[in-house]
Amino acid sequence: MPAVLTSAERSHVAFSVNAAIARALVAVAVALSCVSALAQDYPNKPIRIIVPFAAGGPADVYARFIGARLQDSLGQPVVIDDRPGAGSIIGTDAVAKSAPDGYTLLMMSNTHTVNETLIPNKPYQLMRDFVPVATINYSDLVLVVHPSVGANSVGELIRIAKANPGKLNYASSGPGTPYHMAGELFKAMAGVDIVHIPYKGSSGARTDILGGQVQMMFDAVPTMAEHAKTGKVKALGTTGKTRSAVLPGVPTIDEAGVTGYEAVIWLGLMAPKGTPAAIIAKLNGEITKIQNRPEVRQEWIGQGALPMTMAPDEFGRYLNDDIVKWERIVKISGAKPDQ
Repeated sequence: MPAVLTSAERSHVAFSVNAAIARALVAVAVALSCVSALAQDYPNKPIRIIVPFAAGGPADVYARFIGARLQDSLGQPVVIDDRPGAGSIIGTDAVAKSAPDGYTLLMMSNTHTVNETLIPNKPYQLMRDFVPVATINYSDLVLVVHPSVGANSVGELIRIAKANPGKLNYASSGPGTPYHMAGELFKAMAGVDIVHIPYKGSSGARTDILGGQVQMMFDAVPTMAEHAKTGKVKALGTTGKTRSAVLPGVPTIDEAGVTGYEAVIWLGLMAPKGTPAAIIAKLNGEITKIQNRPEVRQEWIGQGALPMTMAPDEFGRYLNDDIVKWERIVKISGAKPDQ
């Protein structure tokens, strides 16, 4: 027969359980208090944003834009640290190995969601080793060719490429970047054989398309539009669903005959896994305030970029969806990390 507890024993057990619950509640309260105090005290030293891409590209430009305004609102210096190389892996891995305290952040793009499939054997995994902080903005790309290329439209370019398989080349800022994947998607959808020339950053690729060392490139509208307007390159098509407000005379690639074509570049901030949620929320709130300033929206729209505002959990879902999207495109295109 089961033992029957006396009234005194039952009281002792009840007291012990209640005491354990009380201790647990106190521990939770202390932990929450510490997190709250940490967020209130944050930041109390400089913040570093690592950009795993070359200086002069969209990630660098908008990291500096956001950093300067975060510096004003948070009252601490925000240092931009460009660490390009290995298709963004070098700089990204440095952030993954940083302390999860909110003082080292990653400026990332859809290069990172592509690389989850394109380069599976990385020293980190995006959704395992990082947490989303905030989205920044997105912009269309523009397909440009050097004036020496005898094409004045997307259709003419496709005809030249089909007549000369493997003879045309296109520059990108490196494997897995939006510029690379835009080119691979174009190859697959237009049925052309053009050669990918990867650079260590968009600045080198941009310099060589302007100099005629390479014949074509997909580049972000904000960084290439002025060169197109001055005739240094010929803009044949933009990659969004609708025409760019910055280049309204340039048709979309879909409109020009490659039905269903779409590719953009978007930017966001992530932090090492384990960064306190209160700090993530604080950063997200400050960045959202910056994005919602009328003068910021106006300036970005004038450059061809549109703000993206998401809460951290919404950004996390967006990242997972983008990884799935690019997994499909990487497999369809046959893109390789060394091509």
